[in-house]
Amino acid sequence: MPAKSRIADEKTGKYFYAVISGSKDRIFGFTGVEGATVYSIAHGPLAAVVSNVPCKRIRPERRNFAAHQGVLKQLMVEEAVLPMAFGLISDGEKAVRSFLVRNREALNRQVRRVANRVEMGLRVRWDVPNIFEYMTNVHAELKYARDMPLASGQAATQDERIELGRLFENLLNTDRDLYFEQVAEVLKPCCAEVRRDKVRDEREIMNVACLVPRDNLEVFETAVFEAAREFDDNFSFDYNGPWAPHNFVDLNLDI
Repeated sequence: MPAKSRIADEKTGKYFYAVISGSKDRIFGFTGVEGATVYSIAHGPLAAVVSNVPCKRIRPERRNFAAHQGVLKQLMVEEAVLPMAFGLISDGEKAVRSFLVRNREALNRQVRRVANRVEMGLRVRWDVPNIFEYMTNVHAELKYARDMPLASGQAATQDERIELGRLFENLLNTDRDLYFEQVAEVLKPCCAEVRRDKVRDEREIMNVACLVPRDNLEVFETAVFEAAREFDDNFSFDYNGPWAPHNFVDLNLDI
């Protein structure tokens, strides 16, 4: 497909996947959302990776998410990828180049940040049938607070139940902080950055994103196993990746 023909229709929206280093327009050998050809529009040292879309909104369906992630995965084989959020669409080639000009400084800084690096994820959970029972066995003060009303032969008051719940939550968070510092101490030597995100439920101890140099992936995996050895069978470790470094894109872009 000639370079001009793929971007000739300025009425067609340009769906954003990523920004990469590159001073020339390129056509890639894979497709993206709606099966459209993926190509880059360059300006200066950077290029936006896009495909044509006939509408202003892409539905957040599984196939579209998969297509978006599939493009990023293909790009990651050879490129330093600055991934864009799902669903970003701009008007025509002129608007794309204008985007690169307006955000040049921030984009350059972030591309340098992720160059030759990928994102790895790590989730650690309490692998126990009942997290409250487990915590009462680990923390004597929680067991005491639970059993004190029973010792007096009376049912716990509402205030006592509220205080028990508050103590339980505080102990969960205290343990999470302690365990994160313990695991991060092992991971940080092989990571450029480590970011701690919110947990999803009571049993989750940590949800960690790690920015890892490409040539450190085996070292990272070894570090995960080393960290896991410090915990017993009540804990489970699950790492995943490599991914495009979504959690390390810190941009407020003017699209």
